[in-house]
Amino acid sequence: MTRSSPCRVSIVIKALNEEANIAAAIESCLAALAGLDGEVVLADSASTDRTVQVAARYPIRIVQLARPAERSCGTGPQLGWQHADGEYVQIIDGDMKMVPGFLEQALAFLAQHPEIAGVAGRVVELNTESLEYRERTERSRRSEAHRAPGPVDRLDGGGLYRRCAIEEAGWFSDRNLHSYEEFDLAVRLRARGWKLWRLPIDAVTHYGHDSPPYRLLLRRWRTRYACGAGEVLRAALGQGHARAVLRGLRELRLYLAVIGWWLLLASAPLWPLPQRSAALLFAALLAAPFATMAWRKRSLARAVYSVLAWNVHAAGVVRGLLAPRRPPRALIPSLVIKDPHPAARHGQEMCS
Repeated sequence: MTRSSPCRVSIVIKALNEEANIAAAIESCLAALAGLDGEVVLADSASTDRTVQVAARYPIRIVQLARPAERSCGTGPQLGWQHADGEYVQIIDGDMKMVPGFLEQALAFLAQHPEIAGVAGRVVELNTESLEYRERTERSRRSEAHRAPGPVDRLDGGGLYRRCAIEEAGWFSDRNLHSYEEFDLAVRLRARGWKLWRLPIDAVTHYGHDSPPYRLLLRRWRTRYACGAGEVLRAALGQGHARAVLRGLRELRLYLAVIGWWLLLASAPLWPLPQRSAALLFAALLAAPFATMAWRKRSLARAVYSVLAWNVHAAGVVRGLLAPRRPPRALIPSLVIKDPHPAARHGQEMCS
């Protein structure tokens, strides 16, 4: 795509059915760009609600996925990247809001550190009631070092990236991924010598999906979100960064252990034991993960949810490894719904 009118910062909002949140997200982005040479790009994944109609009230570029079947977590950011002009590109979700002052500090930091490809800040999670997000918060405090300030191996939750670094890495976001798209980008950047950094300041606020936890798990299976670990591993096979992916996917060990647990339980008919003894051993093995997690979390409800979530994601690893792939560099078919500066972009190729 030929860019005729670059700006300093593009904020890409990726969204699907965010009618209730999109106005606040856009307004926060426009406020964040006050005094900066920037633009807001809404990358809409063919929403079926009024997301686009609400967004059209604002002076932003709106692009939409032409083929709803191609929806994925990786498609949205790449779609926005295709239509963004900024020297720097910030990515956020449609249920996020930019925190005032972050962009100025992030740009200043990048200007002082030319070796850094991208920078982020704290993601302030507002949904503290959902079981899913309580588990996520506890997990981040306990084992997710990339959430802490300083040098990090990924920028989960969005970040501000240099265009030149993204172009060197090949593409912004792998359209084949239904999750882990930020991890995949980070690995490709680090493989080329770039670094990533998280600042000790708030960058965005986020209010995650407020739905019952088991319904959320079911949705993650239906939308293939649970397949992300397998998909990113599949994408790295045969590439120079494959070892970094294996090192970075620490949860993959857990999912492989779950698959081993399945195989062990499935082998029960072959155990050389009396039927009663085999049945007791099978029951003990089946109950062991639930009992262990109930003891660790001091909650049977949280234990059951954790173990079932492991199973969903372990199945997703298998499904993701077997999924076919599209070329990640290829243009994503899209429609330009609104462009506040069409003359400045005259002559650009249309995605089709």
